[in-house]
Amino acid sequence: MDKKLVYEGVFMPVIRNADAQVFSMHGVRFNSFARPDSGSAEMCQWRVDIPGANPGVAHRIKREELFMVAAGRPVLTIDGEVHELFPGDVAVANANSTIQLDNPGSDPASVWVTAPVGFEGELADGTVIRPPWVQ
Repeated sequence: MDKKLVYEGVFMPVIRNADAQVFSMHGVRFNSFARPDSGSAEMCQWRVDIPGANPGVAHRIKREELFMVAAGRPVLTIDGEVHELFPGDVAVANANSTIQLDNPGSDPASVWVTAPVGFEGELADGTVIRPPWVQ
C-alpha cells in the first residue's frame, strides 16, 4: 500500500499520477490508479499506454469493461467487429465478449480503462489472466 494515499488510517479520495502503480504485459504499460489497495472497493481504473505498431492480444472478458481514448488512434475489436477509436471516444465491451486492443499506427496511444474489482480475462488457449491491478 502506498502510504502517501493514507491519512490517519483513511484512504485519500485522490490518487496522484505520480502514485500510479505501473505494470507491463504484452509490450504495453498499465498505469493503475483506482484499485482495492488504493481505496476503491468496487471499481478499478487504469491507463494503458500502447506503443506504436503494437498488436493486442485477443481475450474473452468475464465482466464489462469500458475504454476511453485519451490519445492516439487505437483499434478495438469486440466479438469480431472492428472499431477505430479517436481521442474522446468511449467504447463498452460487455461481459463474455472477446476483445483485442491494437495500436496499428506509428504514434503511441493512451486509453483509460474502467472495470470491476476482480476482473479476469481468458486467452484463446484457456489461460486465465488475473491482472494484479484489479485484484
